[in-house]
Amino acid sequence: MQTTIIKIKGMTCMGCINSVKTVLEKVPGINSAEVSLEQAQATIHYEPEKTGTDQFKQTIEDAGFEVIN
Repeated sequence: MQTTIIKIKGMTCMGCINSVKTVLEKVPGINSAEVSLEQAQATIHYEPEKTGTDQFKQTIEDAGFEVIN
């Protein structure tokens, strides 16, 4: 298992956090995702043979948020 942190722009409330967490947890290969409004980031624990950071970034952007590189 690997862990990655992705910075996210555009989250303003608990609803945003829940939205990001929900879409990430639906991605096959993600074991868990913690989303922080204060730190503006998602910490994702995943299986690298099943998924990767490009998929996470696309999923977050599809949910209406901006990924910061």
